[in-house]
Amino acid sequence: MFKEVITTSVFDLFKIGPGPSSSHTIGPMKAAYDFLQRANALPASALTDTLQIKIHLYGSLSATGKGHGTDRAVIAGLLGWLPDTCEPASFTALLKNPEDSYEVNIQEKAIQVSAKSIVFEKGRYDSPHPNTVVFKLIRNSTILLEEEYYSVGGGFIQRKGEDSTTAPTKTPVYAFSTMKELKEHLLNQKISLTDLMMANEMALTGLSRKEIYQKIDDILETMHKAVKRGLRHKGVLPGSIKLRRKAPVLFEQAKTHALGIDTFMVFLNAYCMAASEENAAGNIVVTAPTSGASGVIPGVTYLLRNHYHYDKQKLREGMFAAAAVGFLIKHNASISGAEMGCMGEIGSASAMAAAMLAYCAGRSIETVEAAAEIAIEHHLGMTCDPIGGYVQIPCIERNAMGAIKAYNAYLLASSGNTGYQKISLDSVIKVMRATGKDMSKKYKETSQAGLALSATEC
Repeated sequence: MFKEVITTSVFDLFKIGPGPSSSHTIGPMKAAYDFLQRANALPASALTDTLQIKIHLYGSLSATGKGHGTDRAVIAGLLGWLPDTCEPASFTALLKNPEDSYEVNIQEKAIQVSAKSIVFEKGRYDSPHPNTVVFKLIRNSTILLEEEYYSVGGGFIQRKGEDSTTAPTKTPVYAFSTMKELKEHLLNQKISLTDLMMANEMALTGLSRKEIYQKIDDILETMHKAVKRGLRHKGVLPGSIKLRRKAPVLFEQAKTHALGIDTFMVFLNAYCMAASEENAAGNIVVTAPTSGASGVIPGVTYLLRNHYHYDKQKLREGMFAAAAVGFLIKHNASISGAEMGCMGEIGSASAMAAAMLAYCAGRSIETVEAAAEIAIEHHLGMTCDPIGGYVQIPCIERNAMGAIKAYNAYLLASSGNTGYQKISLDSVIKVMRATGKDMSKKYKETSQAGLALSATEC
């Protein structure tokens, strides 16, 4: 059973923020910021005597929150910082010293928060969502305000008590919740996917066509800046693994062997790993659809711009195609590693990139659908098992592999008659959802199984 009509904006799916994890970093930061606003709305008379703030992390946020920067994220949000505007160096510097404390201001009342304010509730998985954070404002042992949030993947958050099924104030021009419905609009209205997505985006955001294209350009520019930085930056990534960056080496190899038959793949690997290594370093990236998968689409679009020489408009249209697939996965399965494993992150990114490649190449909507379906199909059941809780091993190389799979999915979908395709995108998304539900929690961003158990060897 598919969900209600999709009302997600392109700019909700593609968000700018610091790495290394959208569900562990961007989501908790937004939740903390929301809690700060609600605390500031309390009656001034309640904010007397000694106040303190406690933050409780549950599930995956507890199991891998340290490596993913969740502790820094909740402090940043309480300080009034937001993902798209916070300064990466300042964010990374938070809690460098475990004894550091920070002043949170609520209606001019200064409250000290530190690492001791954060409780990692390890081993407790009875929360409604595997990424759960609870904030408490306490006065003399009395809880003045308590809010529970769920970081549902890609930087999206839900607050307990809010009805997610409430009808939106703005609705899309062409309502759809499945690929079948999307294709029916294209056929019946005789419009392109670009025009459909643009009409919906204008209706949902109130922005003009020019403003939407400018925002897409900004997203692409941020993605490509991450690639360029990653191609330059050498050395060791933060954390106990001491993993050395690899993208600059791959890039130099590709340039040296410019006429080799494998050069194309080496360039693509370098671009994807460059952005992913920047994410692992906690620098600014774009959720595509998550931070953990923020190397796939940036790498592919960087290749399309610099090797295929696609113009700005072609890349904009490709982003719309990628977003359409991302919407379908997010609303009918999940893009969260804590719910779907890496199938939900790299699998989704690969499907989105495959759709983009097919659409930019001028293929039919049936080929676009087939490319996305093939890409997901070959990520089904992929675990999320980061060593040490860091978005490094196997995450960085998985971004490169996801892009290579996307390209091959595009090639496979482009060969032969798509009418012979036996499995639809809607069908494989249903399978994806069922697979995620059946997967053991150990393999969903908890670092309790799989490759994560080899941490002692690193």
